[in-house]
Amino acid sequence: MMSQEQNDLITRTGPKDPCGKLMRSYWQPAALVDELEGARPIRPVKLLGENLVLFRDETGRYGLIDRHCAHRGADLAFGRLEHGGLRCAFHGWLFDASGQCIETPAEPKDSKLCQNIRQRSYPVVEKSGILWAYLGEGEPPAFPEIDCFVAPGTHTFAFKGHMACNWLQALEVGIDPAHASYLHRFFEDEDTSTAYGKQFRGASAGSDMPMTKILREYDRPIINVEHTEYGLRLIALREIDEERTHVRVTNQLFPHGFVIPMSTEMTITQWHVPVDDENCYWYAIFTSYTNPVDKQKMRDQRLELYELPDYVSRKNHSNDYGFDPHEQQTATYTGMGTDINVHDQWAVESMGAIQDRTKEHLGTSDKAIVQYRRLLRQEIEKVSGGEKPMLFLDEANARSIQGPATMDGIGPTRGWETYWMEVDVRRRRGAPWTAPVPKDIADNVHRLTAAE
Repeated sequence: MMSQEQNDLITRTGPKDPCGKLMRSYWQPAALVDELEGARPIRPVKLLGENLVLFRDETGRYGLIDRHCAHRGADLAFGRLEHGGLRCAFHGWLFDASGQCIETPAEPKDSKLCQNIRQRSYPVVEKSGILWAYLGEGEPPAFPEIDCFVAPGTHTFAFKGHMACNWLQALEVGIDPAHASYLHRFFEDEDTSTAYGKQFRGASAGSDMPMTKILREYDRPIINVEHTEYGLRLIALREIDEERTHVRVTNQLFPHGFVIPMSTEMTITQWHVPVDDENCYWYAIFTSYTNPVDKQKMRDQRLELYELPDYVSRKNHSNDYGFDPHEQQTATYTGMGTDINVHDQWAVESMGAIQDRTKEHLGTSDKAIVQYRRLLRQEIEKVSGGEKPMLFLDEANARSIQGPATMDGIGPTRGWETYWMEVDVRRRRGAPWTAPVPKDIADNVHRLTAAE
C-alpha cells in the first residue's frame, strides 16, 4: 500500500505536477495521422491536461496550438484553414503553425497588433502513423531507434483507443504477465490459422500449441524482471514439462509504453498517454517482421469495437462492457466477448478514475509493477532536481536504444535463457527490412542453435 501523497505523485500529470514535468520531457502521441486526413485537417486535442487544436496547413506543415483564441477565447477547433494558417471564425484572426498571429483583419489596416500576439504552440512530427508532440521546454529529445520507428511504413500500422481512467493503471495492466491467464482466458481454443491481427490467439513459436491453451493451463508463471537502458524487461516462464517451458519476453518502455509480442511475426509497441488525470488514450504501433501489414484488415477489425471520431469503445461502462453471464460460464473468463481490449478496459476502468492505491495489496506476481513504480518515482525526482530522465536521448545516442527484443515461444526448460534471444535474432535477420539486433542480445548470441 502507499499513501495518498505517493499516489498523487505518480498519477497526476498537469503542467505543475512533478509527474507532469517528467512526461513533458518526452514526445507524446497527439493523434493518428489518419485523423487529419480529409478535406478539413483540424482536430481538437487534449493532452496532459492541456486543451489544444491540431491542424495541417496548405503546405503540409502541422501546428499544435492553444485551442482558445488569444483574442477573446473563441474555439479555434471551429476555425477556417486558409492563407497559411488557422483562422478564428469569431473575428478572423489568423495563426500560423508556430502560433504566430499573422492577420487581425477587423483591426485598422495599418495595425501592427498581430506582431506581438502568439498562441502557445508545440512542435509536431510525423512518425510511424502517429503525430507526436513535444510539450516540454528546450530542445526535444531524439527518438530511440526502436523497431516500430525503424521499420518501413508498409510494415507498421497505428491505431488508438480511449480509456476512461488514469494513464498509470492503464499502463500497469500491460506489465502484469500473470493477469493474462485469468482476464484473457478462453475455455476453448480457436483455429490458430485465423489469428491474424488478434492477440493471444495464435500458436507460440516453436510449436502448434495455441497461446489460449498455454495461458489457461499454466496459470502460475515465474516472473523475472530486469532493469535495462530503456526501462524494464519482463520474462514470464510457464513450465510445460521437464523438457519444455513457455517463455514470454515483454518490455516496459519508459515512461509510459510497453513492447510485447503479438504473434510470431508481429509486435505491439503501445503508449498510454494522459488526456487528463482521469482519461487516457492507448496508441499502438503494430510492427511486422515478415510480410507487409494488411492495414485494411487491421483497421476493419478494430473499427468493429472502436467508434470514430473519438476512438471510444462500443463496449463500455454504460452497457456493462457487453457482459453476458452465460458466456462467463461457458466461453470466456470475463463474459465480455473475445476482444482482449474490452477485458483490459473493464479491469482498469473498474478501479475508478484514479485507482486508490492506499487500499491495494500487492503480491509476488506484481513484482514488475513494484519495480516500475520505484523507477517512476526515481525519474520524477531526477527531473524535479533539474536532471534529464532516462531515455531522454540526443541524436548521438539515439541508436543506443534498439529493439527491444520480444518473444513468445516454447523452448527448452534448460537453456531458455539463450533460446528466447536466438528466436528474436533469427526473426530480425530474416526480416525484409533492416531490423537492428540490440547489442545486449548480440553479445550473448554468437550463432543460432536451439532456436533452429
